[in-house]
Amino acid sequence: MARVLVGVKRVIDYAVKIRVKPDKTGVVTDGVKHSMNPFDEIAVEEAVRMKEKKLASEIIAVSVGPTQSQEVIRTALAMGVDKGIHVEVSGKDYDTLQPIHVSKILAELAKKEKVDLIIVGKQAIDDDANQTAQMTAANLDWPQATFASQIEKGDKDMTVKREVDGGMETVKCKIPAVISADLRLNEPRYATLPNIMKAKKKPIAKMTPKDLGVDVTPRIKILSVEDPPTRQAGVVLPDVDALVGKLKEGGHI
Repeated sequence: MARVLVGVKRVIDYAVKIRVKPDKTGVVTDGVKHSMNPFDEIAVEEAVRMKEKKLASEIIAVSVGPTQSQEVIRTALAMGVDKGIHVEVSGKDYDTLQPIHVSKILAELAKKEKVDLIIVGKQAIDDDANQTAQMTAANLDWPQATFASQIEKGDKDMTVKREVDGGMETVKCKIPAVISADLRLNEPRYATLPNIMKAKKKPIAKMTPKDLGVDVTPRIKILSVEDPPTRQAGVVLPDVDALVGKLKEGGHI
C-alpha cells in the first residue's frame, strides 16, 4: 500500500471579496476569513478514499506558511489524514514564497517520509499559479498526471483521466508519481464533530525550509498590486444599424 503526501494551502476564503491594500503592496489579509484551498480539499478527499479502499497505508498533510497554516492541517486531519507537517514560513518570506520553493519543500519531504504518491490541488485560488505539481515532479524526476478528474490505482501504476483543452485524455504512469486534482475528481466530505475532536490529538510536526535544506530567497520582487480596471457601463442601442455604426467608430458599447 502507498504512503501519500497531500499538499494543503491556507488561502483567503473563496466567498470573500478581495481588497487591495492602500499602499498597493498586496491584498488585505488581516481580519479576513481564510480556509483550505478548494482544490486541496479535493486532493485530501481522494487520498482518504484511497485509504478507505485499502490502497493507501498512511496519509500525511503538509502546509507551507505562517502559524495559522496549522488550521488547514487540522481540517485535513479531521477529514481522515493521519498526521501533519507544518513547514513554517512567515512575514516577508511568505509574501514572496513561490511554487518553486514549495515544490522543493514537497520533494524533500517526499524523500524524507519515503512516500509513494503526492497529491496536490491543480492550483491555488489566490495566485492561480498551477505550477507546484509539475515542479515537484521535475525535482523528484517522477511521472506526473495533472488536472486529474478520475484516478484508478493499481499495484505499481495509476490510470488517470485528465481534462485538457481538446476534451479528456487518459494517461498511465508508474508509481511513485505526482497527481494534481481537478474540480470533478470528487466531492470533498465535511468533517464531523467527532473527527474534529480526534484531529486535535493527531500529531503535527513543525519544521522550517532550512531544516530541509531549501533556500526560500525570493526570485521575484512585488512592484505593485492593483485592482483590475473598472468596466465602463454599457449602452442600449435602438437597432442593428446603430450597433454596426458604433463598431465602425471603434467606440465602447
